[in-house]
Amino acid sequence: MYTRRQPRSPRANRSLRACGTLLAVAGLLVSACSAGSSTSSASPAGAAAALRALPESTPSALASYYGQRPAWRSCGVPGFECTTLKAPLDYAEPAKGDVRLAVSRKKATGPGKRLGSLLVNPGGPGGSAVGYLQAYAGIGYPAKVRARYDMVAVDPRGVARSEPVECLTGREMDAYTQTDTTPDNARETGELVDAFKEFAEGCGRRAGNLLRHVSTVETARDMDLVRAALGDEKLTYVGASYGTFLGATYAGLYPERVGRLVLDGALDPSLPARKTNQDQTAGFETAFQSFAKDCVHESDCPLGGAGTTTEQVGKNLKAFFRQLDGAPIETGDADGRKLGEALATTGVIAAMYDEGSWPQLRDALDMAMKDKDGAGLLALSDSYYERDSDGKYENLMFANAAVNCLDLPAAFSSPEEVKESLPSFEQASPVFGETLAWASLNCAYWPVKATGEAHSIEARGAAPIVVVGTVRDPATPYRWAQALAAQLSSGTLLTYDGDGHTAYGRGSACIDSAINNYLLEGTPPKDGKRCSGA
Repeated sequence: MYTRRQPRSPRANRSLRACGTLLAVAGLLVSACSAGSSTSSASPAGAAAALRALPESTPSALASYYGQRPAWRSCGVPGFECTTLKAPLDYAEPAKGDVRLAVSRKKATGPGKRLGSLLVNPGGPGGSAVGYLQAYAGIGYPAKVRARYDMVAVDPRGVARSEPVECLTGREMDAYTQTDTTPDNARETGELVDAFKEFAEGCGRRAGNLLRHVSTVETARDMDLVRAALGDEKLTYVGASYGTFLGATYAGLYPERVGRLVLDGALDPSLPARKTNQDQTAGFETAFQSFAKDCVHESDCPLGGAGTTTEQVGKNLKAFFRQLDGAPIETGDADGRKLGEALATTGVIAAMYDEGSWPQLRDALDMAMKDKDGAGLLALSDSYYERDSDGKYENLMFANAAVNCLDLPAAFSSPEEVKESLPSFEQASPVFGETLAWASLNCAYWPVKATGEAHSIEARGAAPIVVVGTVRDPATPYRWAQALAAQLSSGTLLTYDGDGHTAYGRGSACIDSAINNYLLEGTPPKDGKRCSGA
């Protein structure tokens, strides 16, 4: 589930590599499409092959792509320029046609010597890097970083402005997001499977051949074309959430072209599917327990007062979800949507990404549980799915599934496999486990066969790479950062002892100082450095 809406700040960074788009939450990476075969769930990470580097020389068939020079133009956002570059649809057969990549830039403001370009990616997969740059990174990154770097973003192929993958209409997505993800009988199981199939078939009809060519490896190769077009010898990059997988993949393919890479909220590319999904499920449970501990000390907590255990808070929430499963409540929505269990669960999960959202979640739960008004939780869910007030969805969820289902084989191949794994998911999270297990089924019906597999990334010969992990990160569990830093031959682990998803720009002067110093001076923090929120 990795998905995420367009972040407006690093706090909104939600990584969801989740293939289980029904619940974007299920998987940042994972949930529905993690590594490994659809039936294997326990192969050790050490068995995963390492990603191999590409030849250092540029193939003659790609010379014209590497020779591009951007024609910058105004793009309607003060201070930013935009351009379009070309990449081959299929790197194995460049003559098959091109993909157009949307690129945006805000030039270095000075003072100080320009250090080159700094590419940013907010994650997803499916998050618009251009939108992130223009709404936050290009104006919100530390001034001393923006002074020395041209801030640059490229929307990955299939995302937002770069030939977006489309799958369902707004009304169809409304129905999809309300599908029951905790089926109680054969009829409800069939309805969920039908929803996954309709989603997949819609992508197959509307996205065409592009659906076969939106893998992370292809997007990483696109980033190298952009690097060359910008005139940079090496890539300097800050990637969050799924953006860490993209950045690490780049390093594995082009280790000699790695400049300064920050991978914040890291993914572990070596894990098999079900293990990855279970890890993320446990991550959301960890985040929920932190929320529960905080909630019971607040006067407006509808899930229990002081002295209520986190276990009981979870049971109270689960009981509320069950009520909604049988009797959805009104929301005042112009399109007549009611709040059922599926939308309510998504709304709660959305608030787990950032502890700053906890007061909003308390208010939304209070409205729903006491006043039978589901508007607050619906708003959280809509924000997560990037649905606007007119019923239009951005393509985040479509691109999210397209990338994840291509990168890795499905975690499950049938409802029977999900049912067998339910106990382990519910052990990982009594509150969210059932939903996230079922959400992991969607790639089973994907119209395009996966081209990737689980692998480790060593990037031998690369310059130092900073991997950042947050101890209580819900979407990318801390041990994933530990694993990626250990895989990378030049990886350095920087730890944030805090809550929420990702760490840079979240209020820790210690984290921000370490990353800023690395970007500006090239000196990585000492491996194992640990920071708190202060």
